[in-house]
Amino acid sequence: MQTADFEIKGTQGRVAVRCWPNADARYIALIAHGYGEHIGRYEHVAERLVAHGATVYGPDHLGHGRSEGERALIADIDDIVTDLHAVAERSRADHPGLPVVLIGHSMGGIIASAYAQRHRDELAALVLSGPAIGGNPAFEGLLALDPIPDVPIDPEILSRDPEVGRRYAEDELVWHGPFKRPTLQAMFTAIDAIGQGGSLEGLPVLWLHGEADALVPLEGARAAVAQIGGTRLEQKVYPEARHEIFNEINQDEVLDDVTAFIERALAAG
Repeated sequence: MQTADFEIKGTQGRVAVRCWPNADARYIALIAHGYGEHIGRYEHVAERLVAHGATVYGPDHLGHGRSEGERALIADIDDIVTDLHAVAERSRADHPGLPVVLIGHSMGGIIASAYAQRHRDELAALVLSGPAIGGNPAFEGLLALDPIPDVPIDPEILSRDPEVGRRYAEDELVWHGPFKRPTLQAMFTAIDAIGQGGSLEGLPVLWLHGEADALVPLEGARAAVAQIGGTRLEQKVYPEARHEIFNEINQDEVLDDVTAFIERALAAG
């Protein structure tokens, strides 16, 4: 699929951005990827969105993928939100007048939620996939340990499709090392701020989650999403699905749900 790569000057260094262009775009889709990964893992998501009428933009966050910064180190989620907003501004300059839909997965759900609270009036809709805004007691417990043990993400918890785990493990742009203390602290600081940041009242929000998500526990996410979701919140939990629902064996169903929601949100205005 055709892509266009460019760079922006981020808050802490160079940020690599990928665009999937669409000459007949009806809207802009902005993707915030998860911890330790990169935007290239969303090629199939972008392909579906382009087919639905989007032009798609997504950065590799600071310290991730092809962007600058120490690997998997994020000192402040607000910096990543600022970088993402710069990408959104570029997308709107490229496509004046098009509505913007923001999609955030896992840690990207933290980034997207904080972004929506800061820039709600600039969004037409928000999609949260397995958002980590409810936290994870196991990860929070790592902060009490010194040093933090070398416990990278287990590829088997990502999807019921073993090929997803294999590709993840072999991907050189994915971070396969342990969690870093500043990154965990930044994530939990942002989670607290989102909880205090108020409802996204008036914004169409879609929350999607895997029932068997071991990385971002379902019930914690449910409570956190309910706190910020507002009256236009829609939600769906996929039975037996694991963390990466865009890479699950029912990914076509998930992407159908995303595009149908976006269509409803755009129609409602």
